[in-house]
Amino acid sequence: MIQLFNVPKYKIDTSKFSSLLHDKVVTEFEQQFAEYVGAKYAVSVNSATNAIYLLMLLEKDNLIGIPSILPPVVANAIINAGKDICFFDNVSWVGESYVLHKKSKYQIIDSAQKVKKNQYVDESKSDKDIIFFSFYPTKPVGSCDGGMIVSNNPEKIEKIRTLTFNGMSFAKNNWERVQTTIGHKMYMNSIQAYIASENLKKLEIKQQKLGKIREIYNKEFGLNNTSDHLYRVHVKDNSSTIKKAQEMGIMCGIHYHALHNNKVFKKAASWSGLLTNSQIEHTQAMSIPFHENLTKKEIATVTEFVKKVIIA
Repeated sequence: MIQLFNVPKYKIDTSKFSSLLHDKVVTEFEQQFAEYVGAKYAVSVNSATNAIYLLMLLEKDNLIGIPSILPPVVANAIINAGKDICFFDNVSWVGESYVLHKKSKYQIIDSAQKVKKNQYVDESKSDKDIIFFSFYPTKPVGSCDGGMIVSNNPEKIEKIRTLTFNGMSFAKNNWERVQTTIGHKMYMNSIQAYIASENLKKLEIKQQKLGKIREIYNKEFGLNNTSDHLYRVHVKDNSSTIKKAQEMGIMCGIHYHALHNNKVFKKAASWSGLLTNSQIEHTQAMSIPFHENLTKKEIATVTEFVKKVIIA
C-alpha cells in the first residue's frame, strides 16, 4: 500500500533523561524551535488542541470565527473553553496557516500544518502576535503528539506556561513550586520533545524532497499547490474515489469534512453566507500520498491514477 503519510520511527533510550516529564530536552527544544521560526519566546504543550484551549481561555471575545473545512478538534477546543463558534467559507488555508482570531492589537495564527524557517518574522504583524504549531505524528514536525506556542510577548507566554503546569510556577523540586492560579496538566514531556527535536533537524531536507514531488504533481495535474503537508486534488466524489484508490493499493484521505454539516456543531454555531466553497470541498477534495519517502515508481502510480479521476 502506498501510504498517505510517512511517520519516522525512533528508538529512545529513556535512561538519557533525568526526568521523563521535565528533562532539559524540553526547554532546549522550546529554545531551538523559537529560534527556528524567528520568535523570542516559546512554550510547549502536550497537544496543539490544548494549545488552542489555553489560548481561548485567555481571550475575552466570546465569538470565534473558524473555517468550516477544519479538523473538528479545533471547534471542540474552542467550545470547551467556553466560547461560541461561527463558520466562514475559507477553504484555501488547508495545508498552510491561517488567522484563527484577530484583535486590534494582535492576532492568533493556527499553523498546525506548516513550519517554516523565520515564519514568525514573516507572518506576524506585531510582537504581541501568537502562532501555534502541532507535532501530531503526521505533521511537518511530528512527534508522539505535542504543540508549541510562540510569540515575542513574554507575559503571554509565561501565563500559558503556568496554565500548562497545573497553575504552578515551575521549579525542579516539587516543594519549591508555587500555586498561583488554577491550571491544567498540559505540559510537553521529555519523550515528545526529543522526537520533535530530532524531526525539526530533518525538516529542511524533508521539505526539499517534498518540493520535488510537489513539482511533479503540479506539472502532471496542472495545479499550483504550495503546501509541504498535504497535496489535495478535486474529484467527482471523494468517498467513492478513495475506495477505488485503496483497491489499487493507494491510500488517500479527506482533509476535511465541512463542520457545518455535522449535527454536533450545527447546534453550537452560526455561519455567514451559504458556505458554497466549503460544501464543494466536503464532497470533492481528496488528499493523495505526499511524503518524503515516496519512490519514483510510487509517484508514477499515484500520478497515473489521479489523472484518470481529477476534475478541473
